[in-house]
Amino acid sequence: MKQNISRREFSQFPNLSQVECIDEDIHTYSQHLSALHDDFKTRFEDILTMDIPPWIINPFDETEVANVVLQEELLELSTKEELKVKFRKGYQTFWLQAEIPEKYPGLCEIARKFLIAFPSSYLVERSFSVVTNLLTKKKEQIKHHRAGGFAVIAHKNKA
Repeated sequence: MKQNISRREFSQFPNLSQVECIDEDIHTYSQHLSALHDDFKTRFEDILTMDIPPWIINPFDETEVANVVLQEELLELSTKEELKVKFRKGYQTFWLQAEIPEKYPGLCEIARKFLIAFPSSYLVERSFSVVTNLLTKKKEQIKHHRAGGFAVIAHKNKA
């Protein structure tokens, strides 16, 4: 992407293609993209280096698992035709359906650790956002209520 901007190819940034850019601007944009790239690499290093077992992505491919119990569960799971149909909805949906942990507890425990790791950050941030909004609304209501109460008291004292 940085090379594209240096060549004035702005396909990833359609708004940028509509304005005239001088070389200084393009250099600044390239520096910002490099800094952003480095920040993402640092911030998400654990995710980028994560080794996700291939059987989580597709349990129906022939895959070897070192643990004998897990290998047996995987072999049994991969031979169930009705599960192949359910797998077409996506691997996330597949591993989170109710019958999988009952029949394949070992595989499911490992798969869920990988699947839950990603949305959890979003859920935490979203929860904080909701609480912040609620607190802000409550503060506004209290300010409005107090201001209205003082106005009524002041009005009664004048009479």
